[in-house]
Amino acid sequence: MGGRSIAAGSMKLKGMVKHAIGSGRSVTYMPRPGDGAPRGVTLIPGDGIGPLVTRAVEQVMEAMHAPVYFERYEVHGDMKRVPEEVLESIRKNKVCLKGGLKTPVGGGVSSLNVQLRKELDLYASLVNCFNLPGLPTRHHNVDIVVIRENTEGEYSGLEHEVVPGVVESLKVMTKFCSERIAKYAFEYAYLNNRKTVTAVHKANIMKLADGLFLESCRQVATKYPSIRYNEIIVDNCCMQLVSKPERFDVMVTPNLYGNLVANTAAGIAGGTGVMPGGNVGGDHAVFEQGASAGNVGNEKLVEQKEANPVALLLSSAMMLRHLRFPSFADRLETAVKRVISEGKYMTKDLGGVSTTQEVVHAVIANLD
Repeated sequence: MGGRSIAAGSMKLKGMVKHAIGSGRSVTYMPRPGDGAPRGVTLIPGDGIGPLVTRAVEQVMEAMHAPVYFERYEVHGDMKRVPEEVLESIRKNKVCLKGGLKTPVGGGVSSLNVQLRKELDLYASLVNCFNLPGLPTRHHNVDIVVIRENTEGEYSGLEHEVVPGVVESLKVMTKFCSERIAKYAFEYAYLNNRKTVTAVHKANIMKLADGLFLESCRQVATKYPSIRYNEIIVDNCCMQLVSKPERFDVMVTPNLYGNLVANTAAGIAGGTGVMPGGNVGGDHAVFEQGASAGNVGNEKLVEQKEANPVALLLSSAMMLRHLRFPSFADRLETAVKRVISEGKYMTKDLGGVSTTQEVVHAVIANLD
């Protein structure tokens, strides 16, 4: 009897210690003097559902009393250029939050999204695709980060008609851009305790262009011996993504492949409406819904106000960490995950019937 009571007491003590370790605060964040000063953020509501979901972010930030204030600018995808005052605002604030900008298909209007990336040299796109507890998906244990080169490749915009009926479109790859995106991917993996970086390519066909990309990735990989480095051809990558997505960790890609891979991974992990992302360069960062598919939505979603704000809310948590406001980022992310886990307030794309505003109220109610 005495032995049992001692064992029971020991087990109880271990349980109490485990609970105390698991439920306590992490080691404190020590800010530098002045870090709590409110930061300006350029806000571009954009097109379609953009105003709905950016307004959702504004409401949650207000409820949290987050140390940010927004400078709002109207920019739409049918404009010929991003207005200069918008670019100046981003250069001043260093950070932007944006809704989707609709890019016309065909015609002579170029993508304002691509313009922004080139003007601000936002050379790295990052999309985080992961399972959210409470959101049913076919695959489990998915936690993929797609890092995409953002400024060249097929998006260089160098196209012309050679003769009537023959169009030439140039894919430009440089050692400089390939090396810096590889460095960013490995640095991201190193700083976030990620174990593997996989380079996605088509060097079996595009031997010079994608060969240069692979050569750059291999050179950078030698400087990070603690991180495993793999390579995969893009068509095999797509097949592996839909069959065994849990095998991937960090993926680094040229421009076009990254767009396809990120949207595929987002669909596998729960949908584009819940995947956060951003674009970053040496001096500036623009945060937006991670996967481009569906970031503008359709007229019905706008009319019924049923757009899913989760992706942009999680992107805003990324933004808060970028601004060195970690506790606000943690509170926001935790509140969003609680709402998804409870499953009571979900928009139509997640199998629910809630409006954007109902999801916003639920997130605010779950803020610590």
